[in-house]
Parts: sequence; structure tokens; C-alpha cells
Amino acid sequence: MNSKVVPARGSSAGELVKYVMAVLLVAAGVVGFYWLAQWPTALRALLVLAGVLLGALVFASSARGGRTREFLSESRFELRKVVWPTRQEAMRTTWVVMLAVLILSLLLAGFDVVIQAAIKFLLGR
Repeated sequence: MNSKVVPARGSSAGELVKYVMAVLLVAAGVVGFYWLAQWPTALRALLVLAGVLLGALVFASSARGGRTREFLSESRFELRKVVWPTRQEAMRTTWVVMLAVLILSLLLAGFDVVIQAAIKFLLGR
């Protein structure tokens, strides 16, 4: 990430209007999907998609949308630095995890049998 210090500032009325408008656009798409039940399903799905896309565009034009875009851009940059395991390393790690789970489950099952036998002995059954 970056080391920029962004001072906290209150949201302006314009920003609040953008957030409300974005939420209302998404809500209008969803409400339209159910309200217009007589329309074909594909057309109603397009109505929801349009509401989500328009809401996302309105949100993207806000200050928080700009910070979100910057965060996603920096995340992509950091993701490029990740050293991904080879297929062989991933398979080995998978087998180690599976073996550890098997051993622990057998160990816990053994404890369960021993505790169960002890309780039966103590209760005289």
C-alpha cells in the first residue's frame, strides 16, 4: 500500500446525495424486478443489472468511489508481488494438510473412546 496520510474530513452534502442516489438506483432495479412480474424474466434481470451498474457509476463518481478505485489499484499491484506455489508444492502441501487432519481426527476419536469408556466405568454401566 502507500504511506500517504489522508486527513479525515466530513462528507459534503453532494457526496451524501450521491450515496443515497446510488443506493436508490440499486433498490429501484430490485423493486422493479418484483414489481414488474408480468415482464419476461430476462428483461427484469436486465432492469436489476441496469440499476446496479448505474448505482456503481454514481458511487464511482464520489470521493469514496475514488478511494475505492485507488485501493483496488494498489491491491492489484501488491497481488503481482505474490509468489504463487508451483503445482507440485501445492499438491505436497495439500497432502500434508490431509494427513494432519487424518491424524488429528484419529487422535480425537481415540480420546472420545477412552473418555466414553471411563464415564461408563464410573457410572457402572
